[in-house]
Amino acid sequence: MIDIRVRHVLSASSLVVILASLSLACSGGQAAAPGNEKSPVAEVRKTASAPATEATPAPSTAQPAPGAGVEKVRDVFAQLQATYNDGCTTSGNCEYFLGRVFDNLSALDKAMEADPQGPEHFKEPRAWIARLRTRLGGDRSFENLKKHQDLLTGTRDKINAWMQGHPEDYR
Repeated sequence: MIDIRVRHVLSASSLVVILASLSLACSGGQAAAPGNEKSPVAEVRKTASAPATEATPAPSTAQPAPGAGVEKVRDVFAQLQATYNDGCTTSGNCEYFLGRVFDNLSALDKAMEADPQGPEHFKEPRAWIARLRTRLGGDRSFENLKKHQDLLTGTRDKINAWMQGHPEDYR
């Protein structure tokens, strides 16, 4: 009986060579003389020591479906509603909170634009978000968000009220 204690992890190719050698030894197979590359052991060794190669996949020519990669309105709206449990209670939290509300409103706008009902279905909420963006003037800094905090949370609140009147859009 052979007592084998493995102290190191063997690579897969080493394991294949060892198992193939043991298999041949147990079955009475003979290794070929040096230079005879047709023996099973030589073939196993050649295969096991060959570097692994992977073919590079061809680039995809498929176009993504419209709205692919955009979250659903109901999912983004749920994230926006979660901001009601947060606020400007501390200075560090205020920056996070206002940025989160702004990000959620931006994501909701994208989701509404990509929704199968079409962006026209969400005309009012999207107009409120556009107004907010115009007032922010592209400045997403904490100072600017804080300056427009009432408009930011007011936009969130108006959209929440609108969505409550359209439960089919978020259920």
